Amino acid sequence: MHRLNERSNLSHADFILFGLIAASLFFTVIYQLTSLHTEFSVGFAREDGPVEWGTAIFLFLAALVLFRNSAVLWQASGGLAALITLLYALLFVFGAGEEISWGQRLFGWEPGEFFEEKNFQSETNLHNLVVGEKQLTKTLFGPILTFVLLLYLAALPLLYPRMRWVRVVARALRVPVPGFRHAAWAVFASLLIAVFDMDRKWEVYEFVFSLLAVSIFLAPQNHDETT
Repeated sequence: MHRLNERSNLSHADFILFGLIAASLFFTVIYQLTSLHTEFSVGFAREDGPVEWGTAIFLFLAALVLFRNSAVLWQASGGLAALITLLYALLFVFGAGEEISWGQRLFGWEPGEFFEEKNFQSETNLHNLVVGEKQLTKTLFGPILTFVLLLYLAALPLLYPRMRWVRVVARALRVPVPGFRHAAWAVFASLLIAVFDMDRKWEVYEFVFSLLAVSIFLAPQNHDETT
């Protein structure tokens, strides 16, 4: 999976992952330019639609890559590095489960009294909870998470090779550092999604992130330190 193509310097995995990113953004642009905004919301980006399920699948694949990396680190040196990577893997399993409300609609179970009362969509997930009359999707899981992801995807790849303290922190936390190709896609997708005025456009953004995550974890900029 990590073997590089001599002509383009991209792995075969990146060809697939970046191709899916390009395709998802292309279709989103078509929906925007043709004013098919309703069709976008109830079709391409609908609840339990292709984009949402794609996000869940690739978040889970990203978790599997991290589980593998954790196992490799454990065999190589054991200890803290493997455990930190394992924690990252579990976070991505959590993200995948949250994306599809932990299979609520897939398996047809009821969300339970707590989620009926506290979740503004009556779903079995945490990101749609209402805390203190505020939706977590509009606070913690909204602008704050988006800002953190942009720092990770766009700023970290630039700062890592230039600032020693950034390298020290990344090494201590075993953070898989995105490459410049990941930063370029992240910035492009962010600018593109920002100018759209369609409901549920952020579903595409989440899908793009899930694809970038798989690519990053397969071949991060600091590959020797994380696998």
